[in-house]
Amino acid sequence: MDGTTGTPRTPLRVGLIGYGLAGSVFHAPLIAATKGLALDTVVTADPDRQRQAVAEHPGVTTVADADALFARADGLDLIVIASPNRTHVPLARTALEAGLPVVVDKPLAATAAEAEALAALAEERGLLLSVFQNRRWDNDFRTVQKLIADGALGRVQRFESRFERWRPRPKGGWRESGDPAEIGGLLYDLGSHVVDQALHLFGPAATVYAETDVRREGAEADDDTFIAITHVSGVRSHLWVSATTAQLGPRFRVLGSAAGFVKYGLDPQEAALREGLRPTPDGEAWGVEPESAWGRLGAGESPQTGGGEPVPTLPGDYPAYYAAIEEALRTAGRPPVTAAEAADALRVLEAARASATEGRTVRIGADR
Repeated sequence: MDGTTGTPRTPLRVGLIGYGLAGSVFHAPLIAATKGLALDTVVTADPDRQRQAVAEHPGVTTVADADALFARADGLDLIVIASPNRTHVPLARTALEAGLPVVVDKPLAATAAEAEALAALAEERGLLLSVFQNRRWDNDFRTVQKLIADGALGRVQRFESRFERWRPRPKGGWRESGDPAEIGGLLYDLGSHVVDQALHLFGPAATVYAETDVRREGAEADDDTFIAITHVSGVRSHLWVSATTAQLGPRFRVLGSAAGFVKYGLDPQEAALREGLRPTPDGEAWGVEPESAWGRLGAGESPQTGGGEPVPTLPGDYPAYYAAIEEALRTAGRPPVTAAEAADALRVLEAARASATEGRTVRIGADR
């Protein structure tokens, strides 16, 4: 509703570029679930995906390429880019030059410099530019944030975050390509998430050390990566992303001066979206997990042997991202994830790549 008149807001019309995993499983359902947004147009050249988009979102228009979308820019209020990584920068630039606000799936770019250039263009045009870092709204991450804010851990000293999978055979496709132009590999894929989360919790990085490996036969890009960040705040973040983990570690282990928190398992929202379940605009239960999956808070004993107290996991809330985008577009406010934050994360990823290649610790800022 319009806050002044009490009348329903006219939906903002969204053009979505890409209807692969990111577009069909994440962006389209979340846009459709957001009051005040309407999925208007989907760009995909694949006839099967065009039919899928129309079946899943009746009334949506499909076009074969981005040029056809930008030709009708006057009929749109927001562009969402969920196409392969190599297209993010040129498509975002074209959208901004056409006068359209933009949401870009992570990573925004290959380098912090490219991200900063896009941010400058958006600021010059007075347009929203945001990056889809949905895992800030994971249930376990929201729970960690609350524990830190409540002081339950004391002073946080070490933050461990793992996004591990067991996929012993490569699946192929651009995400696993060794071509640098594709911006593939786990460092820029899952690494974008864990680095963003660490910076969001503990502030800017002072130094970065990393190890990246290509372990699977036939793999071209890094599939087993470790990143160590020493934050300016003094907190140390140890981050693992891997497709070769035969025994999965805890998703989070956060150690503080008063207590520690350990949480296993993954947020349930991605699995639910993949299964065709959808959040609703009416706010029905979403992102909730059973008590058996709760993490434990305590000191001096392993949670695996019953140590610590169970901590109810907050519900996951991916819909909050697009709700905040809708509000920012209406009010010219700050988006939920800024391009400047994306540039900070990319600076860490670039430092991690340099560290792994050169076998040294990289001081953020020293090599710029």
